[in-house]
Amino acid sequence: MAWTELTREQHMRTATRYPSDLPDAEWAVIGPRLPGPNRLGRPRTVDLRRVWDAIRYLAAAGCAWSLLPQDFPPVSTVRYYFYSWRNDGLLTVINRELVAV
Repeated sequence: MAWTELTREQHMRTATRYPSDLPDAEWAVIGPRLPGPNRLGRPRTVDLRRVWDAIRYLAAAGCAWSLLPQDFPPVSTVRYYFYSWRNDGLLTVINRELVAV
């Protein structure tokens, strides 16, 4: 069966890829809290929303770091941001704000 304009509309993905992906309303709360780009070093090339989605995926799935799907940023990048935000207390701040919403 070939794709037609009608079938493309019927089967177009409108939902997020994973159930753990962040809704836009929550991103509006979290996004401003995440650190901006550094003045020194290389410019950031990773999307922090995708990093946050990866952290949520790992938490929801309860899986090991090595089982993170390939369509997320690299495991080492996600792990770096997770530990950095945990050590800075940012995850605690974000959790409080999301609970308050």
